[in-house]
Amino acid sequence: MVYFISDVHLGYGERDDSRRRERLLVEFLDTVAPTAETLFIVGDLFDYWFDYRSVVPREFFRTLAALDRLRSSGTRIEYVVGNHDFGHRDFFDRELGITVLWNDIERTIGDKRFYIAHGDGKVAGDWGYLVLRAILRSRLANALYRWIHPDIGIALASASSHTSRRYTDSREYGSTDSLAEFARRKICDEGFDVVVMGHRHQAAVMEFGDGDRCGTYVNLGDWLSQPLVGCFDGERITLERVESLIRR
Repeated sequence: MVYFISDVHLGYGERDDSRRRERLLVEFLDTVAPTAETLFIVGDLFDYWFDYRSVVPREFFRTLAALDRLRSSGTRIEYVVGNHDFGHRDFFDRELGITVLWNDIERTIGDKRFYIAHGDGKVAGDWGYLVLRAILRSRLANALYRWIHPDIGIALASASSHTSRRYTDSREYGSTDSLAEFARRKICDEGFDVVVMGHRHQAAVMEFGDGDRCGTYVNLGDWLSQPLVGCFDGERITLERVESLIRR
């Protein structure tokens, strides 16, 4: 099985709510270890993340330990960075053996062509966000940021996460589902079989095209309202409730 998760947003909201999501996530990761060939984290696993040379946010150590167990069991894990968890340095690569990816990716799984992206920056004309993202992700900005004491830096990362949320909530989408339209073009014009995204916080499974140019768009929703997982069995992709996977 290949699994997809996104928009867990650990660290967001009240501490008890975040811990509840984390407990559910850890239970899910431990449950799927025997069957998971690959896990794709499709952005915003954390509501904020920033790792220094020798310091990472301690609030998430249970999740890090569960990811390490899953990776050690033989599951491949790929992590597509979202708009909230862009403060990665090398912790995931060096300590967990998890590939951190800064751009959209294309993968062939079985005989299906997948296009996998968090989904930020897909709104036409959203140049302001694209410029902001380029600055926040730049090597210079991150190098300068790491001169700040971790206690202050991680607090600032959390604050910038809330700023990003306010910006995207007020700016995006309008009456058109820009992510669905982006997926349609990838399927109908470029021949992808499956497009997987998150970011919008609205779960969806849509079919586009017909005949040889038919494919599936899946939006993974978010764990703040209804925790869901994308599951691909080699033939088709479905959205499943996390609780149902754990109970099996």
